[in-house]
Amino acid sequence: VQLQASGGGLVQPGGSLRLSCVASGKILSINNMGWYRQAPGKQRELVASITDGGITTYADSVKGRFTVSRDNAKNTVYLQMNSLKPEDTAVYYCYTDIKLEIGGYREWGQGTQVTVSS
Repeated sequence: VQLQASGGGLVQPGGSLRLSCVASGKILSINNMGWYRQAPGKQRELVASITDGGITTYADSVKGRFTVSRDNAKNTVYLQMNSLKPEDTAVYYCYTDIKLEIGGYREWGQGTQVTVSS
């Protein structure tokens, strides 16, 4: 299974970006999907997650600005980021929790850079 993230870039404060992450390969089914981020000198932190039933969770710092969604038919998770702030600058990593017949595992994407700067 491979995850391919896209949509990062340079945006001015107050702007928007939409990240996408597609899972491909032999996939039985997917449980949770979501996004982490890591800024320079900081630990990786959970930004948002969504269950296979559509229940979402957000970091306090992004609530009301970011929206996570998924398309189960396309094995894709999205992160709509609005009202971006300089402190949102980080490398964003997507993940999926792959279900197996017994157990499962977490797969990570390669990361996409988001830079918020004027």
